Amino acid sequence: MAADIPTTEPTTLRAGDTWKWTQSLSDYPASAWTLKYRFKSLQGGFEITATASGDDFAITVAAATSAVYKAATYTWVSWVEGGTSEKYTVATGTCEVLPDLRSTTATALQDVRSHARKVLDAIEAVIEQRATLDQDAYEINGRSLKRTPLADLIKLRQRYRAEVAAADRADKIARGLDVSAGRIQFRL
Repeated sequence: MAADIPTTEPTTLRAGDTWKWTQSLSDYPASAWTLKYRFKSLQGGFEITATASGDDFAITVAAATSAVYKAATYTWVSWVEGGTSEKYTVATGTCEVLPDLRSTTATALQDVRSHARKVLDAIEAVIEQRATLDQDAYEINGRSLKRTPLADLIKLRQRYRAEVAAADRADKIARGLDVSAGRIQFRL
């Protein structure tokens, strides 16, 4: 059975997959306009041009094409072009491109942690190592080093723990899992 083709821009895509969605723009029929998307991030960018499907637009990106896109959160813009150099922005948004886990051998290491998880792990490693250090600052030959105060690290850890927990909750909700454990719900 073929997967349903979305009629809106996806918020999450995986590099190495075939990407498909359709778009209907009543003010800009595909018979008279061209629809384009441009995705940008710190890792790079790419552009997609839709094809006409009647008066609607069909967006398809081949698996081999998406395989070279870097995993990142991209900001995108879509616009139509037509007539004599007319251009109109029709939508903007963000999309997370997930890494292609098939791009290496099954046993190859690949860090797929989120940014928040990586930072949380790093903060916790610093706190762990700090437990064995006596000094917060020292000076050798006129050069000094001052460590981040432990209280600041603990505040950062709390912030990133909350961010990781929220992402974990959102992932569970997206997978249809129960996230109500540990909550007491009541009605007034």
